[in-house]
Amino acid sequence: MKNKLTAEFFGTFWLVFGGCGSAVLAALFLTDGTAPTQLGIGFVGVSLAFGLTVLTMAYAIGHISGCHLNPAVTLGLCVAGRHPKSEFFPYVIAQVLGGLAGAAVLYLIASGKEGFSTEGGFASNGFGEHSPGGYSMVSALVAEIVLTFFFLLIILGATDKRAPQGFAPIAIGLGLTLIHLIGIPVTNLSVNPARSTGPAVFVQGWALAQLWLFWIAPLVGAALAGLVYPAIAKSKDS
Repeated sequence: MKNKLTAEFFGTFWLVFGGCGSAVLAALFLTDGTAPTQLGIGFVGVSLAFGLTVLTMAYAIGHISGCHLNPAVTLGLCVAGRHPKSEFFPYVIAQVLGGLAGAAVLYLIASGKEGFSTEGGFASNGFGEHSPGGYSMVSALVAEIVLTFFFLLIILGATDKRAPQGFAPIAIGLGLTLIHLIGIPVTNLSVNPARSTGPAVFVQGWALAQLWLFWIAPLVGAALAGLVYPAIAKSKDS
C-alpha cells in the first residue's frame, strides 16, 4: 500500500505540474509583456500536455498503483468492482496531496517572473465569470459530469481483460486530450478533483468557493460510468 500511495502522489504531482504548468507557463507566451507571439501552445497544447502526463505516468506507475491520479477515477473503478473499496480514501488523500505539491512547485516557478499574479486564474477551474468562455454553472456541471463519464468509460473499456493488451495508456491519454479540447473553454476542464484542488488553494477566493462543483460533478460522472460499463460489458470484473 505504501508503494501504491507513493506512486499516486508522484503521478498526480506530474499531472498537475505538467498539465496546469503548460497552461500557466506556456499557453500564451509574451515577449515584451503586452503583445502575444505565436510561440504559445494554446488550448490544443494544454490539452496535449494533460493527455501526455497521464499517458507517460500510466506506463511508469500503472503496474504499481493502477495510475488513477484522480479521485473520480478511483471511485469509478471501485463502483465497477475493479478496485478495492477499502483503498478509496487512502488513494484520494495521496492524490490530493500530490496535486497540492504539484501546484506548489508550479507556483514557486511561476512567481519568479516579475508581475506574476494568481488573479489570472493559475489554471483553476471555474464557471460564470471565471469560465474561459463565460459558461454558466449549469453548463459547467453538465460538461464535467458528461466528460468524466466518458473518460471513465474509456478507462474501463481500455483496461478490460478482453481489450488489446498494452495499449490502454494510449487510449486513456488521448481520451483525456480529447475531453480537454472540448471542455477547456467551459471550465478550464477538471474531471479530476485533485487537479482542481491544487491550483484553487493558491488562488483562494472564488476558486475555493467554486471548488465544490469540481468535486461533485466528476464523482457523479465517474460513479455513473462505474455502473454503466459493467452492465454493457456483461462482466463485473472484466
